[in-house]
Amino acid sequence: MSDITIIGGGVAGLCVARELRDRGAELRVIDRYDGIGPHQCSWWAGGMLAPFCEGESAEEPVIRLGQEAAGWWQKNTGCVTQNGSLVLASKRDSADLTRFARRTSNLREVSGNEIAALEPDLGARYTRGLFFESEAHLSPRKALETLRMRLVADGVKFETAEADPETVSKKGKTIDCRGFSARDSLPDLRGVKGEMLLLSCPEVTLNRPIRLLHPRIPLYIVPRGDGIFMLGATMIESSATSHVTARSLLELLSAAYALSPAFGEAEVLEIGVDARPAFPDNLPRIREDGNVITANGLYRHGFLLAPALARMVAELVFDNTRPEVLDEAAA
Repeated sequence: MSDITIIGGGVAGLCVARELRDRGAELRVIDRYDGIGPHQCSWWAGGMLAPFCEGESAEEPVIRLGQEAAGWWQKNTGCVTQNGSLVLASKRDSADLTRFARRTSNLREVSGNEIAALEPDLGARYTRGLFFESEAHLSPRKALETLRMRLVADGVKFETAEADPETVSKKGKTIDCRGFSARDSLPDLRGVKGEMLLLSCPEVTLNRPIRLLHPRIPLYIVPRGDGIFMLGATMIESSATSHVTARSLLELLSAAYALSPAFGEAEVLEIGVDARPAFPDNLPRIREDGNVITANGLYRHGFLLAPALARMVAELVFDNTRPEVLDEAAA
């Protein structure tokens, strides 16, 4: 296989690089920034590998393709924790828990005693929950850094530069994985603003991601270890990425306090905001135009769907296999 250039070193670009390198491609990855950092949307991700929970609002392909994620990330980074996901609601919101259960699969209902056994620090605050035992999570920053480090060790070249896919493609096959930065060539790509907080609260120990069904803003909180938690995240139809809104900040912290009052004493370590790239149906798409293959639109499912997206890109490049998410209009 001749040399291939990947533009974009975020979660999509790195996953595509891994799949192509494993099939023998000689690669270079070009990104406008050097290394992994807050300039990437994936830096601010929750890292939940929870395809069945996502079924509450996501389309069927997200559930099915997302089931590839935990095994892929464990194989390629070793960073996966597979303790399941726990969905909770207060007594007044128990109807939301029933609705969530109806719209999802691969779960079992758990009682207050079972919740206390799974998460002792939540005590007896909750009498009913949903446990998705097969789901997993990871630390996005550690996973990205490990994936990049292993690619470098396997001979993938990384370059820091501004790159235009059309210009680069004149020298060979090019994979455009620029995320929201590709909106100049993808007019139907939109930004969905996500806001998150990184908290330090050593008084609380959680063993798995917790989703709290809340009347105003559904909350998820993901343990990062050593008393650090990622708290998120809003979904706002906006490409603005400069600042978190005061309302979002207040509601996120209020929801965390509702989950456990101990979070009232937490220290806010980071406040993050970025635009997730999404197409109108919130599903990823692969487009092929000459020497350029575009892989984009991971929406809020970056770590969950990037492995499947990368597999389909590799199958297109090496086997000429038609991707399930091929964009018909551009084909």
